[in-house]
Amino acid sequence: MKMAKDHDYALQPVPADSRNGFWKMLMIMMGFTFFSASMMSGGTLGSGLSFSKFLLVVMAGNLLLGLYTGALAYIGGKTGLSTHLLTQYSFGEKGSYLASFLLGATQVGWFGVGVAMFAYPVQKATGMNMYVLIIVAGLLMTATAYFGIKALTILSFIAVPAIMVLGSVSVGMATDSVGGIQALFGQQPVEPISLSAALAVCIGSFISGGTLTPDFARFARTKKLAVSTTLIAFFIGNSLMFIFGAVGVIATGVSDISEVMFLQGLLLPAILVLGLNIWTTNDNSLYASGLGFSNITKIHKNKIVVFNGIVGTLLSIWLYNHFISWLTFLNSTLPPFGAILLAHFFIIKRGKYSDFSKTKFKAVNWLAITAWVIGVLCVQFLPGIAPVNAVLGSAGSFILLSYIGKKNETTTTTIEKVS
Repeated sequence: MKMAKDHDYALQPVPADSRNGFWKMLMIMMGFTFFSASMMSGGTLGSGLSFSKFLLVVMAGNLLLGLYTGALAYIGGKTGLSTHLLTQYSFGEKGSYLASFLLGATQVGWFGVGVAMFAYPVQKATGMNMYVLIIVAGLLMTATAYFGIKALTILSFIAVPAIMVLGSVSVGMATDSVGGIQALFGQQPVEPISLSAALAVCIGSFISGGTLTPDFARFARTKKLAVSTTLIAFFIGNSLMFIFGAVGVIATGVSDISEVMFLQGLLLPAILVLGLNIWTTNDNSLYASGLGFSNITKIHKNKIVVFNGIVGTLLSIWLYNHFISWLTFLNSTLPPFGAILLAHFFIIKRGKYSDFSKTKFKAVNWLAITAWVIGVLCVQFLPGIAPVNAVLGSAGSFILLSYIGKKNETTTTTIEKVS
């Protein structure tokens, strides 16, 4: 039986004739960074910092996020491989399943949470049946992930401009309500937070999702295009989400732009912005989870997307009420995968990977697994900025362990030759 062609190339590099130009990639990456949780993080910073310090932290945080995701985008653009296939080089074929499982399971969890995050406020504002909202939202979000990168692109072309325009109008109204831009900058935090804690919130808001950057950047026509669109998306898209959240909290006490719009009497625009914002996040999450579990099972991505979408939809209320803290913990386990991928590609392999189809991977690289564990422990036990600890701890330990392993291997080979 002939297998249906995989237009999303879950188990192989994206060929040159399926790559995209600047505007398509920019919309894809902007949709990727339009993340509701970033608005909540923006609200946290907006209530804990003066507005000038808030802008400084957002710029610094997105610079660091941009460096991390931009480097991953470079690898994705150069190789045409997803995050899950790339980890086979550093973790081994079977070892990559750890990354694929944790990344995939976390994304299914966030998909379910996102469906509920849409349904709850819409039900409250309109009185519509909660379960109808959840089923309809879950089906629509699953559909775009099922049809893959082309559907994600079309949705992003619709959603990104709509969110930017309607969100900016709402922020303008909120700014006027507190006395204008000058009054906004004059606001003082009620419960101040330190700059290091604020930076940790900013970076932590998206570094886990950013680990999946190659899943989307691999469709860029060139490496330069992959990097540039990723950097622009983080500096514009992610910054906008933070600004929406911060201004919302200062003006109304709530951080989600859709809730702010509900309070402003903008019912239909609020539902539109809420739906599109969560939709662009959720279809990306479900798409990435499909790639991850496809790497493990070798089942066609589309079948896995449908299954994961059904699971996430059916469990959405339970996930929203019981699983957010666990998903937040899982997020701390994801950046070390990206850090090890970066260290392996740029330091160990000096920017060159062998042809994926011709490479014989080892089953498990235990040095990478060990470095991943060290990275997770750095998050839990080291002081400072947790996401930075995760990246530096896992990357540094992987480089050191690889150097020691290579030296021991050379020593063993030398002794055998002498004897």
